[in-house]
Amino acid sequence: MGYILQNNIFSFCSLNDLHGSNKQEIWISSATFAMDHCSRQKSLSLHQVCAGDYFLPTKYCVPWKRLRCRSSRGSVLVDRVNEVGHEDRPFESHHVGNCDGSKLMRSVGSNKSADSPASSRDGAFVDNDERTNNNILQKLCSRGKTIIAARLIEIMARKSQVPHFPSCTNLIRGFAKSRQLDQACKILNIMVMSGGVPDVITCNMIIGGLCKSGHLRSAVDLVEDMSLSGCSPDVITYNTIIRCMSDNGNVNQAISFWKDQLTKGCPPYLITCTVLIELVCKYCGAARALEVLEDMAAEGCYPDTITYNSLINLTSKQEKYEDTALVMHHLLSHGLQPNNVTYNTLVHSLSSHGYWDEVDEIMKIMNETFNPPSHVTYNILINTLCKAGLLDRAISFYRTMVSEKSSPDIITYNTLLSALCKEGFVEEGIQLFYLMVDTSCSPGLVSYNIVIDGLSKMGATEAMELAKKLHDEMVAKGISPDYITYSCLFWGFCRLDQLELAVEILKEMHMKKLKNKSSAYRYVILELCKQRKVDVAIQALALMIQSHYKPDERVYSALIKAVADEGMVKEANDLHQRLIDWKILKKGVMLS
Repeated sequence: MGYILQNNIFSFCSLNDLHGSNKQEIWISSATFAMDHCSRQKSLSLHQVCAGDYFLPTKYCVPWKRLRCRSSRGSVLVDRVNEVGHEDRPFESHHVGNCDGSKLMRSVGSNKSADSPASSRDGAFVDNDERTNNNILQKLCSRGKTIIAARLIEIMARKSQVPHFPSCTNLIRGFAKSRQLDQACKILNIMVMSGGVPDVITCNMIIGGLCKSGHLRSAVDLVEDMSLSGCSPDVITYNTIIRCMSDNGNVNQAISFWKDQLTKGCPPYLITCTVLIELVCKYCGAARALEVLEDMAAEGCYPDTITYNSLINLTSKQEKYEDTALVMHHLLSHGLQPNNVTYNTLVHSLSSHGYWDEVDEIMKIMNETFNPPSHVTYNILINTLCKAGLLDRAISFYRTMVSEKSSPDIITYNTLLSALCKEGFVEEGIQLFYLMVDTSCSPGLVSYNIVIDGLSKMGATEAMELAKKLHDEMVAKGISPDYITYSCLFWGFCRLDQLELAVEILKEMHMKKLKNKSSAYRYVILELCKQRKVDVAIQALALMIQSHYKPDERVYSALIKAVADEGMVKEANDLHQRLIDWKILKKGVMLS
């Protein structure tokens, strides 16, 4: 069925306030909406756009409220469309690709003289037919000429031409990403009124932008309009609105909004229900969250263990263990059973805060139920114990894992390796490292780096020999050393005053395009100069410059002094003078 809207006036609220502009209210008169196959006419009374159930009227609203067209080939004629946030620009002045706008228009066989009644603002688009303008629109979009493309869409709307919907969608997303929400909503309005159906991702981008910009009311209006335009809101849509309301201190408003959506037939998304309950718990406490949970169940949105786990996670992180116990009681009273996630969450929280007796009780309960501790549970405990410096208990849990055939994974081994090496038990760490080789969990890059770092900090020649051996071993296995590997080796050789080997590490890093820190180059150059190893120091200096680091005056001065100490006073003075001429060094006393 086709409609023509005659002599209807409705308020189009601009989005200029996003950019700090004053309120603008534009009245669009005589809006005419014509379908291709219109068999009869009917006058419609248009309501003001700013109507809303949750807010008082504001100046910022989505402009297509209650205007819908189901036809894929509808057309729209709007007498006047506001150009918000941009000054009028003649299209002839814009460049598209390697040619300006006028050349592009002439290339498709259409142009307009400067003294034409249609002003330079409309450019050459006014005389084009729909197909020509859509071809131009697609070219403009592909070349990133978004402002011109947006203007073209407005002109097409005035001429009752249907714009290319995929181009409209791309423009809307682009404007939404750049926070030009006024332009995004304007094009969305034209697209919908022309018979296009926006996709949920595009709408969600605008809704997210509106919420971040503090225009919650307009975001809610858009959600209300989505279903009527053929694009139903999804979980992300509802989650965005609910989070925005709650984070702005309007938790009760979020609850009312979700209840209202459920009443209107919205699917009872469990994820959205869980998000809402968690936010209520965060801002209003666990008792209020459980009340809302009961209300949601009455609306057909039944919570599951995941919902309760989110509450347990939140309350335990806040160390509100009385609330945690309340949630657990509620879970059990509703016939649900804790799962591994529930127990692991409790173990992680309790162990992190040092409640080891309570941890032992949880572990006992897990062993007595159908949820025995898994490798995740043991990894949580081992990690927490290692951070607390309780290595004996951590190793004890590791042995329990092995004995109960709860196979340790790479996380288990790396956690223990790191703790052992940091505490100075490098030899024990090496034993554990080689124990990994005999299991299905082979050492990886992180494992090698941990052990090499531990060995390099021992300050012993034998330790550095083993570290270099491990480096060669990992290369042979196809594991590429990274910056951490080479950095550990470099400083290990520096600690032993094996500076030539340290420079070799720098060379290897340079070959693999890995940059060390400027302090590393500076340190090794200065130390080499102290030892009068000028040739090696110059090699390190070259590597430093090739790595795009600028040596300072101290480095050059040390190098000049080292050259002079080698008996080459004339060469040192020449180098000194040359650096002064290059304005690298300041004038000073020449060497003698």
